[in-house]
Amino acid sequence: MSANPTFTLGVEEEFQIVDPVSRELKSHIQQIFEDGELILKEYIKPEMHQSVVESGTGVCKDIKEARKEVFRLRSELAKLAFKNKLRIAAAGTHPFSHWKDQRITEHPRYKQVVDDMQLIARANLIFGLHVHVGVEDRETAIHIMNAARYFLPHIFALSTNSPFWVGRNTGFKSYRVKVFDRFPRTGIPDYFNSIGEYDNYVNLLVKTNCIDNAKKIWWDIRLHPFFPTIEFRVCDIPMRADETIALTALMQAIVVKLYKLIRQNLGFRLYRRALISENKFRASRYGITGKLIDFGKREEVPTTDLIHELLDFVDEVVDELGSRDEISYINKILEMGTGADRQLAVWEQSYDMKNVMDYIIDETHLGLSV
Repeated sequence: MSANPTFTLGVEEEFQIVDPVSRELKSHIQQIFEDGELILKEYIKPEMHQSVVESGTGVCKDIKEARKEVFRLRSELAKLAFKNKLRIAAAGTHPFSHWKDQRITEHPRYKQVVDDMQLIARANLIFGLHVHVGVEDRETAIHIMNAARYFLPHIFALSTNSPFWVGRNTGFKSYRVKVFDRFPRTGIPDYFNSIGEYDNYVNLLVKTNCIDNAKKIWWDIRLHPFFPTIEFRVCDIPMRADETIALTALMQAIVVKLYKLIRQNLGFRLYRRALISENKFRASRYGITGKLIDFGKREEVPTTDLIHELLDFVDEVVDELGSRDEISYINKILEMGTGADRQLAVWEQSYDMKNVMDYIIDETHLGLSV
């Protein structure tokens, strides 16, 4: 095995651009981007829909640096939006705006995606959180990825923040993932016995014109094709920056714990995609209020119990990572509910989607310097 991984962090958040009067999505990325390029340079970029803006930190050496960067980028984006009489909002879907009313960004890459995917690309108006954890040796990374797949539903349940879609209460805590499921090469990956086996898979897809490069493999966890990282892509964007940081710390701790087990020649049981996908569906439907399957016990268990078990599982690495405070915020999420739980509580008070949108905007700005 090569030198120890660095376990560096990178955090990408996709935000809605919203009109504060109508509370609708606005295809106004250009105004934000023109000002933002001067201030945030490579840290922000447009996405396929012009009502989406993505921020991405640089490479952060630890969770404290990641926290600083996430709050800085959110704050600067919020200021840019204010300057243009707009707001940013963090939720996996917009409660009532319709995808058909949003303009597509002019870019060859997005044009190709729309040409390939047609209506499912145009309708893919969703907002996620992507977290990179630095694991430089690809053979090591594929084995960590294999084991980490089991925990994706647990992490995802904590992030659920998209109960509404085009003005309807969907009955799901994350409808974002149901929208994205329509794309190919999404969801839980199966496991690979070696990096060679994975590379053969990618090369076959490229050779047969399924993809032009591995960036079009959009799994919930993947080896990033250009960076030496494991990228977690399963989460809805959470409303609060503190939630983003807590989930980032948890993902890093899972990677570090699994690396230690591998280094000690202790295996972590690998489960098939078909089984883990059962838990992912439960997480999308019920968030943290339902049950997941404990495959070892072969029985249903409250999701919160399994999340507490996960916290116990990673506990030994938390202090060495300096992320005790950040991880402890997971308990706060369990107490107050996920973003979806909180959106639904506001909805049930008034049945007014604009009130829900106001709440999302307020929560998005919590703790920012604007």
